[in-house]
Amino acid sequence: MGKIIEIGICKTKGDEITSLNIAEAIKGEGIRYDRKCKKSNDKMKQITLIGIENIKYYNETSSTRFSALSFRRNIVTEGIELNDLLLKEFYVGRVKLYAHDLCRPCKYLQELLKKDNIIKEFLIKGGLRCEILSNGKISVGDSINI
Repeated sequence: MGKIIEIGICKTKGDEITSLNIAEAIKGEGIRYDRKCKKSNDKMKQITLIGIENIKYYNETSSTRFSALSFRRNIVTEGIELNDLLLKEFYVGRVKLYAHDLCRPCKYLQELLKKDNIIKEFLIKGGLRCEILSNGKISVGDSINI
């Protein structure tokens, strides 16, 4: 069983990620106040997750010190293999999610972090793109359950 260790949102593209202890997940929309949150939102743009283990591994092998939120995902997890949740429903705390796709890094992130290997290194380790299936609060420390 995994858990949530960080939550982040960004109000405007390019802004710094704001760290939260609690976020409100809105069914079919996203995380309240995040720039991607909107009515009838695309199911792949509602919430993103990434595992801290992959970030730590990258930092160790690349001699970098990026924070977890530098990777611009909403939820940072620990203790769960996120790729195993692909195409499955699961709970983050009491909020039900469905993992539609891997969250592959983009050139924007690679340029932002000024490392030319981000896309390659995180192609299958960049987390998940999920749909929010129920309303609720997500908190740091919440468990992740299938």
